[in-house]
Amino acid sequence: MTRLTPTFDRLKSDGKAGFVAYVMAGDPDADTTLAMMTGLAEAGADVIELGVPFTDPMADGPPIQRAALRALDGGMTLRGTLDLVRRFRETDTGTPVVLMGYANPFYAYGFGAFAEAASQAGADGVICVDLPPEEDTELREGLKAQGLSLIRLATPTTDDARLPRVVEDTSGFVYYVSTTGVTGSGVGETAVVSGAVDRVRKAANLPVAVGFGVKTPERAAEIARVADAVVVGSAIVDALNASGVDGALKLAKTLADAAHSAR
Repeated sequence: MTRLTPTFDRLKSDGKAGFVAYVMAGDPDADTTLAMMTGLAEAGADVIELGVPFTDPMADGPPIQRAALRALDGGMTLRGTLDLVRRFRETDTGTPVVLMGYANPFYAYGFGAFAEAASQAGADGVICVDLPPEEDTELREGLKAQGLSLIRLATPTTDDARLPRVVEDTSGFVYYVSTTGVTGSGVGETAVVSGAVDRVRKAANLPVAVGFGVKTPERAAEIARVADAVVVGSAIVDALNASGVDGALKLAKTLADAAHSAR
């Protein structure tokens, strides 16, 4: 069992929605990312999504695209990302860390070798954005062998015929993409999101975290009332680029407080 299950169990027991905060590994450098990870946990993040920089992040909007390029320009790699998890675990052994990235770096590393290295570093799960269930057997089996969660994405276009396949072998939580489009592009209507969350939760029997486009405390609170967790990425990435670590963490705390107090 990873850190994800007890974290969501605690949130449910407390009657709260969780706050999942995204940061890109190596944006603009490793030390800044480590400071962000530590600060996000202190600011109230229940789960940290650590982005693995990639040249062609097709699901991500301009803020995270730019962050990935800054990280790559600074020399960040998948190995460097895993080292960040390892360094984070020296001071924080409780906050779940989920690696979010694309198939190419994981494939180049070797799916099984990557899963083993991620486990040894202290990660809890992986979101592989562009690898559908029909093609993720090697990654899925590698993660399962290491006791790590494979977290899949469900979207507004995931119909009832497709949904069972998407949630099969998913663990930890399901990430529901609230709108068609890329990260940071907006959030669907709350009533629509609520119905979708109920449908996904019933199919998966897992917590459902909602992301793609949540930028303000007000919107975070709206989503927290209908979902098990709220995911924020682009807004934090933009705040880090514009205002540094202190500015990004200030925003993150307001988002965490909004999610935790919404119910």
